[in-house]
Amino acid sequence: MSDQLRVGVVGLGYWGPNIARNFHAMPETTLLSCCDASQQARERTLTIVPGTRMTDRVEDLLEDDALDAIALATPVPTHAELAVRVLEAGKHCFVEKPLAQSVADAERAVDAAERSGRTLMVGHLLEYHPGVRKLKELADSGELGTIHYIYGNRLNLGKIRADENALWSLGAHDISVLLHLVDEEPHEVAARGESYVRAGVEDVVFCFLRFPSGISAHLHLSWLDPHKERRFTVVGSKRMATFDDMLVEGKLTVYDKGFDEDARSYGEYITRSGDIFSPHVPNGEPLRLECEHFAAAIRDGTTPRSDGRSGLRVVRVLEALQRELERSRRA
Repeated sequence: MSDQLRVGVVGLGYWGPNIARNFHAMPETTLLSCCDASQQARERTLTIVPGTRMTDRVEDLLEDDALDAIALATPVPTHAELAVRVLEAGKHCFVEKPLAQSVADAERAVDAAERSGRTLMVGHLLEYHPGVRKLKELADSGELGTIHYIYGNRLNLGKIRADENALWSLGAHDISVLLHLVDEEPHEVAARGESYVRAGVEDVVFCFLRFPSGISAHLHLSWLDPHKERRFTVVGSKRMATFDDMLVEGKLTVYDKGFDEDARSYGEYITRSGDIFSPHVPNGEPLRLECEHFAAAIRDGTTPRSDGRSGLRVVRVLEALQRELERSRRA
């Protein structure tokens, strides 16, 4: 590999051009090629990353010995199959979330990475968000005390999808953050959803998860809601904290609230409502930080934060929740 990581991008729909833009701008990477079946998408992206080779054939990238890595931003059903092809071609692979639509397919991708000795990283973007990183630091440091429960709201009006429900479209983000914060998999899950806009495609989903450590979590996911929310709250025995990605400033807030034992009596507790403060959160673009992390992992031979096994873990939880959705679906 040369001093710079030589990258190609496959898929230039909504998110792919943003990935291409970052790899084109980063000093540690060179964007050599982009691929999409749409000529319009290729021409539009070329204005963002001038000088990049454009093609409509993914084979042009797979067979290009000059490429060290390929980033996939294609439709979700293609993720696992294309990731396996990239890895079997001897190239490092960055694949957008979720890694696959089934545990079996995710395992195939992880196995391909292990056989090839190449890096597989899944684009769980929020794990690289400075606000989430700070929330993780607070939880791990003990500043919040023992974590009791976590809840998240990811709500909006649209975009309605026909190929995936709100659990897979929106929940992949929040499940990755939840597992990142808790650092264990749930041993019990429940999910209920309703399909109001498209028959058979849940546009509102409520999830409940229990973890071996005693932590519980609730997720509200919907693209049929008057509010636009991207918020996570962590409730601990000492303090509580909220990450709100919709805020321009003060995305992370810590509340010195809780229950303290009353020393004047036995077994009684009183409420504590102390200071509210917002820790400093660096103003880095999460996607840029994610792309830099991918390049650094390959350069240094380290395991990415959201590696293939992390992506498999998310798919495992999503699949378990999907089974609950199907079991509880209205007759």
